[in-house]
Amino acid sequence: MKLLLPALLAGTASAFAPTGAAPKSTTAMKESVADLETLAGKLNPIVGFYDPLDLSSQNFWGKPQEETIGFIREAEIKHGRIAMFAFVGYLAHANGVTFPWAMTMSGEKFPTGLTPPEAWDAIPDAGKLQIFLFVGFLEFWREVASETHYMKGGKPGYFPPFDAKFIPGGALNLYDPFGRNKGMTEEQKATGLLRELNNGRLAQLGIFGFLCESKIPGSVPALKGIIPAYDGDYMAPLAKSILPHL
Repeated sequence: MKLLLPALLAGTASAFAPTGAAPKSTTAMKESVADLETLAGKLNPIVGFYDPLDLSSQNFWGKPQEETIGFIREAEIKHGRIAMFAFVGYLAHANGVTFPWAMTMSGEKFPTGLTPPEAWDAIPDAGKLQIFLFVGFLEFWREVASETHYMKGGKPGYFPPFDAKFIPGGALNLYDPFGRNKGMTEEQKATGLLRELNNGRLAQLGIFGFLCESKIPGSVPALKGIIPAYDGDYMAPLAKSILPHL
């Protein structure tokens, strides 16, 4: 399916994570609640540290608090990046922007005149599975190719470069694939990381606003009459479930 190429192109885009990564380091960077409070003050001095579910004091899977915080930090950065892709993707589809090539090997074109979620529904399941497999590979590479795991003191949000020994011909890396950030100072990188976190949080609110308004018209007053209704199921990404009895 030709849908794999768009997924690859999206994966190499660095616009959403320009400064969150850094060269490998063997120095442990385990964070505490105090570090989170300091970070929160830099991200939003008005709101400050906000943890209503008290997740930062938990011990997931019986792990120490610092490892739990590492997991939560990594999860937030990943979700923020995905949400930024989703938000921009929704706007693109809503405005009829599609790739110029065919959607399938048989020559079928990308659908037009559909809402963003309907456009996703129109993709053959084989194409969707390719996207899922590609994302799964990125998750796998993040877990196995990082010198220090994010729960063991590694840098949250860091994505290891692709190794040409395992990927024939090499590949563009997700972080700074064109080398534009090599001249940035540590201060500039730190500022960029704060921007990425804030943009990711805003994108999560934005994309869920779109989804809520499309399922419950009027639930987001600012989007009433702008986001069209969707009668499909967001929790069923495939036309036919690959799980039994679902």
